[in-house]
Amino acid sequence: MTTWDALGPFQPDPGAMPPHLGGREQEKDLFRALLTRMENRAPLPAEIILYGPRGNGKTVLLRWLEDEAASRRGIETVVLLPSSIPDTGRLAERLLPKSWWDRLTPEQVAVAGLAWRPGTASGPPPPPEDVLSARARKAPLVVVMDEAHTLDLGVGRALLNASQFVRHRYPLLLVLAGTPNVEGHLGAMDASFWNRARTLRVGTLPEDATRDALRLPFEAAGVRVDEGVLADMVRLSHGYPYFIQLLGQKTWAAMASAPGPGEVTPETFKRARPAFEHDKSDYYRHCYRELREEGLRTVARSVAAAFQDHSTLDEDRLEEAIRAGLDDRADSEATRRAESTLTDLGFIWSATPTPGWEPGIPSLMDYVLEFAPAP
Repeated sequence: MTTWDALGPFQPDPGAMPPHLGGREQEKDLFRALLTRMENRAPLPAEIILYGPRGNGKTVLLRWLEDEAASRRGIETVVLLPSSIPDTGRLAERLLPKSWWDRLTPEQVAVAGLAWRPGTASGPPPPPEDVLSARARKAPLVVVMDEAHTLDLGVGRALLNASQFVRHRYPLLLVLAGTPNVEGHLGAMDASFWNRARTLRVGTLPEDATRDALRLPFEAAGVRVDEGVLADMVRLSHGYPYFIQLLGQKTWAAMASAPGPGEVTPETFKRARPAFEHDKSDYYRHCYRELREEGLRTVARSVAAAFQDHSTLDEDRLEEAIRAGLDDRADSEATRRAESTLTDLGFIWSATPTPGWEPGIPSLMDYVLEFAPAP
């Protein structure tokens, strides 16, 4: 064993910040511009929705936004989880916690215009628009929520409508992230803002960004990566952020366990690949189990077969594949439910503004074709 840290810089854990966050410059530039507007106390044009299959880095982008907001003058951030706000009362408590009240002078309490305080018998909590106004009037406010596809419909409707009301008056930015089905979930809330929100699709990285995400962490530690090996790593990761971090970690561990100077050679990669393939298969096994629990293995196999000769499917071809997998259950409602569940699981998703579908997790289709029963 050399002196290299066997764990290395790569972070395949869910939501962990990678050593190099590349390929997301468009999203980061948008967030920077919005935060600058907030610093100048200007109203914001829209709420932001991040959506995409699991493992593509939505939570990482939220964490980046939190860090960037914390670096700006006077901007405050509140992080919400749907499980912690089952009703609007709990929403008020999360947005106006006791720690926030304790920082106010009596004069500021009067300006806030709220008689209610958490943990007191001062009547029902105020509506979300009053709560958000009180926060954003005092300081620019960023509200971040992950797993928004699980948000209670009533709470979500109140929060989204309140955000639209408040952001025109005070510096407030609401950012929600969820699986590809988050659009349908938010649409079911019938919030007046929905079709005017700014949606950002978070998918796999382009080849150049994938190369940087794999290469730069090694180079930062003075480790050279063989060009042929780097090309193989890019191909094997499919640009999928979770696989990039997992492959980087396994390759680093193989490099660190070898004698001599730190270098990623073909031999290093040969030792690393079985560990990567093992963990990748275990990841696919978890996804496959979800399909089995939903009774959608044959449907998923039919969809995977349709993707064999096509990188994308139009709506009619996807519906045809789903119906073929459902067989005798193939009525319109069953087809709609199957499509919704496959989208929620990230097996398929709409990656562009135009109608059309793509695989959600690279090469999972091949795994399903190998193991799932035929229709």
